[in-house]
Amino acid sequence: MGSLLATGALLLTGCAGSVAIPDPTPSGEPAAVCTAMLADLPAQVEGQDRRDVEPGRFSAAWGSPAITLRCGVDKPPTLEPTSQCFEVNGVGWLAEEATTGYLFTTIGRTAYVEVAVPSDYAPEANVLVDVAAPIAAHVPVITPCQ
Repeated sequence: MGSLLATGALLLTGCAGSVAIPDPTPSGEPAAVCTAMLADLPAQVEGQDRRDVEPGRFSAAWGSPAITLRCGVDKPPTLEPTSQCFEVNGVGWLAEEATTGYLFTTIGRTAYVEVAVPSDYAPEANVLVDVAAPIAAHVPVITPCQ
């Protein structure tokens, strides 16, 4: 699981520079909902300012170390019908512990949204409060978290 946070791999190019994050490649409806959701993300998450992201078409970042969000990622291989999920402000999440924090992935929506949170921001799940509203507003539910 240590490589999970590497999925949202962070390559910082200086403290205030851009954050390099591999962009997912959604198409069709997932790409459209991701574009709308990303445009509606807050300027701050967990009190951290938004940062420039490269390439940044389907990703965002805040703070240093960077909290990252990628929209349109693949379904997590660990997500199964029996996986435990939890809900934050109406958005269902799968949480996976990583060596440097947590990786959270939305479940039951038309696009998977992944949020990587370094352990510097413990409790890491607090970050989800700030990103839940844009996800709920733009990424439709197909299966509610139960």
